[in-house]
Amino acid sequence: MEQGKPLRADGRRNRERIVEVAAELVARDGAQVSLEEIARRAGVGSATLHRHFPSRQSLLEVIFRDGVAQLCARAAAQPGKDPAGELASWLEEVTVYTATHRGLAAALLAGPEGLSAEDICCTDMLLDVMNALVVRASSAGALHSGATPEDLMMLANAIAVANENDPHSARRVLRLALNGIRPSGTS
Repeated sequence: MEQGKPLRADGRRNRERIVEVAAELVARDGAQVSLEEIARRAGVGSATLHRHFPSRQSLLEVIFRDGVAQLCARAAAQPGKDPAGELASWLEEVTVYTATHRGLAAALLAGPEGLSAEDICCTDMLLDVMNALVVRASSAGALHSGATPEDLMMLANAIAVANENDPHSARRVLRLALNGIRPSGTS
């Protein structure tokens, strides 16, 4: 597909369907899911899939960015009435998303086209949101003074990787860890 050239309605529907199906299958089977299966389930031919996404990495990048953008939008929409709860809830969402989408980030970074973390840019989006949530929670006295957004992101990622494809365990372990980042005497 040429950059900048608008898609016809049928092309737009095909692309949206490919992304939707790919997201479901990556969540189920991991980032190495068959591109042929994605095309078949999306109701398009392999050539159509490759016209929209010339590489596995280009498709995975769209899936990853869409998911991260949705996570960030949900965090930005939080009212700020319960800073500690909102931070914990959002960290759970990030952890579960990462644990559920097995191998997605690793495939983006290690594939033949080897996108760098800077090329993906999702880390910056996540850290921007995390910064805002941490400032609110810190201002309310609901977060250990030494906890940084980067620490919390590392914690969430480590738990997600350790509990890959087991979102219930990822959520449980994160909740255990979060009890350790709160100052004593807070709930």
